[in-house]
Amino acid sequence: MQTTNTYFDHFLPYIKMLPSPELLQKKELLHPRFLLEKSEILDMYYAPHNEYINKHAQIVIVGITPGWTQMKLAFQEAKARLDRGDSIDQVLKGAKMAARFAGTMRKHLIEMLDECEVNKVFGLHSCRMLFDPSYDGLHTTSVIKYPVFKHGKNYTGYAPSIDRSPLLEKFAYHVFPEEIKAIEHDVLVIPLGQCVNDVIKHLIRSRRMAAVHCLFGFPHPSGSNGHRKQQWRARKSELISLVKDYDKKVRGGG
Repeated sequence: MQTTNTYFDHFLPYIKMLPSPELLQKKELLHPRFLLEKSEILDMYYAPHNEYINKHAQIVIVGITPGWTQMKLAFQEAKARLDRGDSIDQVLKGAKMAARFAGTMRKHLIEMLDECEVNKVFGLHSCRMLFDPSYDGLHTTSVIKYPVFKHGKNYTGYAPSIDRSPLLEKFAYHVFPEEIKAIEHDVLVIPLGQCVNDVIKHLIRSRRMAAVHCLFGFPHPSGSNGHRKQQWRARKSELISLVKDYDKKVRGGG
């Protein structure tokens, strides 16, 4: 793991000032002291869980932007670890482990990954093991690194679209590809949803990002994606083929 520590030093005193982890609510975290940038109807806030980059990852799962649930869990874990005197590296790693695609989204994600046999390629009983703290082959991230809210609600990738917002463009088309470059292995990239698909395809076409093995067409696992099951049924066979192709070309599978 590598700590990027981009903003953490600045926000550390404010995190230490927060109330007990179980008491954290939006009024403490969606607060001007944690506001990174504001652009028209969008607000971007700091959260401590994307300061870690797993340079040795074999699988990279990419979302749009962290949501409120992930943001809250990251702050809760960071605060708890600071209160008990953990090192900065332990704080940031713990925040990452606690928050990555947490909630029902993680359950749906694991189910789909297992159904397209990603677990078999990496020798896992289930992709549930990807999220075990002892497993070091996973890196999770977002094309927009920090939580973005539109009128106080999770930004979903549209209205405005990424390419119509200078703030979002900066993170998706400049910050995100630099993060991917820092990962050493020939990884399997899993973009969640059409918005993330479009960003990565644009980056590859414009040569801002090297061609990588991607499961393009993977549905976003959020429960708010009402078309998730229909999208999954339509794309499952193609995704299984992409996984097998990756296994054969990169990992030497049969």
